[in-house]
Amino acid sequence: MVSEDQQMFVPSHPLPGPRSGVLTAFDPGTRTLAAGFQVAPPFKPLPVDIVLDKDVAVQLRDGVTIHVDVFRPAGTEQVPVIVAWSPYGKGQGTSVSVMGVFGLVGLDNSIVSGLEKFEAPDPAYWCAQGYAICNPDIRGVVDSEGDSVLWDRQEGRDCYDLIEWLAEQYWCTGKVGMSGTSYLAVSQWFTAAEQPPHLVAINPWEGVSDVYRDLVMRGGMPDTGFAHQLQDGSFFGRNNKEDILAEVEKYPLMTGLWQNKIPDFARITVPAYIVASYSNTLHTAGTFRAWRRIASPDKWLRIHNTQEWPDYYDKTNVEDLRRFFDHYLKDADNGWEQTPRVRYSVLDLEGGDQVNLPAGTFPPGDVTSTKFYLDARTRTLTGTAPAEATEATYAVQANPDAVSFLARFDDETVLVGYPKAHLFVEARDADDMDLFVLVQKLDAHGTPLQAFTVPNQSARAHDLTDHGATILRYKGSDGRLRVSARHLDETLTTDDVPAHSFDRIEKLSPGEIVEIEIDLFPVGLAFHPGEQLRFVVSSRNLLGTLMPGIREYVGANTGTHVVHTGGQHASYLQLPLRTR
Repeated sequence: MVSEDQQMFVPSHPLPGPRSGVLTAFDPGTRTLAAGFQVAPPFKPLPVDIVLDKDVAVQLRDGVTIHVDVFRPAGTEQVPVIVAWSPYGKGQGTSVSVMGVFGLVGLDNSIVSGLEKFEAPDPAYWCAQGYAICNPDIRGVVDSEGDSVLWDRQEGRDCYDLIEWLAEQYWCTGKVGMSGTSYLAVSQWFTAAEQPPHLVAINPWEGVSDVYRDLVMRGGMPDTGFAHQLQDGSFFGRNNKEDILAEVEKYPLMTGLWQNKIPDFARITVPAYIVASYSNTLHTAGTFRAWRRIASPDKWLRIHNTQEWPDYYDKTNVEDLRRFFDHYLKDADNGWEQTPRVRYSVLDLEGGDQVNLPAGTFPPGDVTSTKFYLDARTRTLTGTAPAEATEATYAVQANPDAVSFLARFDDETVLVGYPKAHLFVEARDADDMDLFVLVQKLDAHGTPLQAFTVPNQSARAHDLTDHGATILRYKGSDGRLRVSARHLDETLTTDDVPAHSFDRIEKLSPGEIVEIEIDLFPVGLAFHPGEQLRFVVSSRNLLGTLMPGIREYVGANTGTHVVHTGGQHASYLQLPLRTR
């Protein structure tokens, strides 16, 4: 690989004030936080005495020194440790930015102690259960040395070194786990692939598993709004930080740089408790991809029906995670191995969601991939391909800049699994197309159905989610593809989940009709008799951005888009129908 030659860096910024917390300042030493200690007024008091080893220096294999905070139960008993690896400052739990995120999703800051890293396990709970928590400031962050990198195999090697250092500490049993959401989930893929001897179990709770396909070039489009926020808001410290935006501009195709940002799934063999959702437009595809591809013989998947932060700190879910860690990090004979390998949700979008449905696989064994053919003449989805060839067109500068197709269900119908679109398309007066597709649920009267994924359902939340802020409201399963990037990677593609190679550009010629496949996010969706499914094809981003304040990607489109249906060009939407 040539990734090191391709990496680009810019100077790091000083630590932003809103991201500083009560414990951010460099202050090495060991102290005991007594039961009842409260780091700041909004937060939960500690239930037990906790020892804090603050700003402990740990040297990595290349000589770089990072600093970690370790929270551990008071006393002399050895305990296992859970690592929360991310570039979000280890003292950031009490920062204005983290408190603001809790407010955005409708969580009360009193549910945590403020000692946790953003998106990480709370020491107040875990120390009371006989675990230590290690919060590192990773390479290049705050007071740790080195240059910051974004989600690559360097992080796996660094975390390997930290895990092996932790295993040797006098207070540690030698067993180490990892947990956390988003960035903290991604770092677990890379770390587990390095196979540190003392890493016993991991808990990735929603996170990308391919930086190119999930973060910066989804569908072959340079959609870097969130990457811009991540780079400018998260990487700060002593020296330089990786300039992911410049790398996207210079290396728009899949190269060694981007390959280095895909974990080696075949080397991930430790027990894994993976948590996913259908609704996170950053994390969903990557979490399911990793679930499919990791080699762990002992892996569990739970698919919830909310948003990752409320789900992660939910009391029932925390207890469920403790059963997993107790089994593997404490050798507890608690029956965890009897837990269904898959627990999935079926969304109703009208208040009747089903959760924790057991299955042995995902999709469940009673699911059949079924083709629904597009008919441009009637604008419907049908069970058989129309004999007559017909076109559905829209001008990308017009209103509407989309075409849609409907199917009404006469019986109770449940979709669980991976949808995909198999389309025949043409660009007129253009040599490329940025296509966005969406599967929506409509009620019997044709009204689109949506559901908030978070407790915050205020007027402000409505304003934010009318277009965009997709983490807060679920509107359906979407997909996208730049048609010149349509080439499929035959080694990764399956009948249900197409995977594009992104290693070439194939522009369209005038009058050329090309066959493409677009992967949509996995679904679990129930339709009652009379309700409808709407499939939309458009030249614009149909859902908007992941979070408020992010620059939205605008498709690079001109001319007219044509979707061919029937005859020799029988476009279809493939849906996973549960048969029972």
